[in-house]
Amino acid sequence: MDLNRLINMLVNMFLRKAVNRGIRSATDYAARRGKSEAELTPEERETARRMRDLSDKAKKAARLGRRL
Repeated sequence: MDLNRLINMLVNMFLRKAVNRGIRSATDYAARRGKSEAELTPEERETARRMRDLSDKAKKAARLGRRL
């Protein structure tokens, strides 16, 4: 494997992790509707948790769809 392909592989690996982390934090922010965790009522916390779980399931379904 030449050096250029190795560098591209490493850059893509780190970029993919950064994008996934950014998507996760944006999803969490949207689930909380911009409020901090301390400001949420118990009902809002439950809704935010369900929204995070739903986004995780959607990501898994998209990953599975790409494999097929």
